[in-house]
Amino acid sequence: KYYLKAQKQEKIAKKEEQHSGEVYRNPTEVKMSQIVMPCHANHCGELSVGQLLKWMDSTACLSEMFVYFLRRVGQVVNIKAKVNRAFTSSMEVGITVSCEDLFSSCQWNVCNAFATFVARRTEEGKVQLKQVIPRTQTEQMEYSIAAERRRMRLTHAEIITDLLSSNTEYQGAVSAERTRVESVELVLPPHANHQVSTFGGQIMAWMENVATIAACRLCNAHPTLRTIDMFHFRGPSHIGDRLVLKAIVNNAFKHSMEVGVCAEAYQGAGALRHINSAFMTFEVLDKDRKPRTLPRIRPEPVDGKRRYQEAIARKKIRLDRKYIISCKQTEVPLSVPWDISNQMYLSYNNVSALKMMAARSNWMLSSEKNKVSLYTLEENQILCFKVETHVTVPAEQAFHLLSDLRRRHEWDRHYQKCDVIIQADEDDTIYRVATPCVSKGGKGQDFILLASRRKPCDSRDPYLIALRSVTLPTHPATEDYTRGEVLCAGFSIWEESNAVTKISYYNQATPGVLPYISNDIAGLSSSFYGTFHSCNKYLEENRDSLVVLPPSDL
Repeated sequence: KYYLKAQKQEKIAKKEEQHSGEVYRNPTEVKMSQIVMPCHANHCGELSVGQLLKWMDSTACLSEMFVYFLRRVGQVVNIKAKVNRAFTSSMEVGITVSCEDLFSSCQWNVCNAFATFVARRTEEGKVQLKQVIPRTQTEQMEYSIAAERRRMRLTHAEIITDLLSSNTEYQGAVSAERTRVESVELVLPPHANHQVSTFGGQIMAWMENVATIAACRLCNAHPTLRTIDMFHFRGPSHIGDRLVLKAIVNNAFKHSMEVGVCAEAYQGAGALRHINSAFMTFEVLDKDRKPRTLPRIRPEPVDGKRRYQEAIARKKIRLDRKYIISCKQTEVPLSVPWDISNQMYLSYNNVSALKMMAARSNWMLSSEKNKVSLYTLEENQILCFKVETHVTVPAEQAFHLLSDLRRRHEWDRHYQKCDVIIQADEDDTIYRVATPCVSKGGKGQDFILLASRRKPCDSRDPYLIALRSVTLPTHPATEDYTRGEVLCAGFSIWEESNAVTKISYYNQATPGVLPYISNDIAGLSSSFYGTFHSCNKYLEENRDSLVVLPPSDL
């Protein structure tokens, strides 16, 4: 939702640049347009997924993607890619694919994807990439969230391991061995780039082909590819390589199946090199275009059982990711159920939402007192507010002091009591916060909050403490308190010098939060000043103190 708003702001900014005679274009942006010809289509007359992957690889090499394909012959596919952020030796490239009907002039989005490129070592050693400088609001937002996507990619394997269970019961009569496919391709000059390395898109197209055959062997029909999960390039291949492509159905659910694919390369009598792996989800549609029920899979011993269990874990991750990340805010409750399997995606959503709110540029100054400023932002019946101040405390110390919500009662009178419920990991903690009653005779509120903290990747990132409500079956609402909810809140802490730090507190107002700030926003009170004056005093009094960290940090 914030992304669509940012796009509107970007259009306004572009109009302003055109009026001033200057038109900004990101120097890393690349565009491609291709008309879908019969040679690009599959048996249904739709654009072949493998062909689309080849076109996308002309601008970027995919590392992970979740897309839906259904494009017809005669339509135009437009692909746009640009570098979102460069890290030390890797970079993230954002890819947008849209489709255009030349007869009706209609255009629509097909998919968004993100690619990770790693710079190759030179004779001098490891390459240090030139940093990307974001200019527009959308670029600043993507630059910031790229760090969170990188974190999510790096922890994906750990989540799979945590979800594996050794007590799964296997049912069904179809042997997974029946679906196994193996094919060999010779890498020729047309398949390679100017560095004689095989095009990633070509490898992906070959992998999609063997995966489709494996899916056909289970369902005895033409399957439809729905999603591609985690294309992981482990190493390069070159002209003259023989590529061994292997595919097998890992698991079949009621209406979908997961096919695992790997690519190995060798030359002559050389050893096999594992260069790529991916997981693809297929469906089989009936004549009414509805998913058919699929037969169950009986996995082979050892590795087959492992793949069977991992497919279940990946399906749960996909569902959690779709529910937490992909849904619009109006389609999900404010509080999302927490468990260890969706922790990574809740944390990503928590931090990304705060980054998107902080990236907004149209905040309006509501009031100011003694260098403590209150800003508001109201769009589409959503009210957000920001409180900003400066302190003479090092940014890292302020980060550690503010990230421990157990001490917030020392400066915020609205935090009556705060207890740690779960220490999820090094950077994520779940708290129960009790707040006093706002009106006479009423009950106080309590909140179950996930606090996600992040240190900066480099000097252009702030310290972040993101807060959002979650639900836990062990902590239901009680009669003593009204259960409140926080959709998006937190601190952005910027180091302006060794001794001066800018602190910005953000909150997307919900019914549970509004009673505490409504008078300040209306100009009837300046209690926000007293709260953040106390915050400044608390930070300065503890600027040299030893911070006691949660148990997982010790």
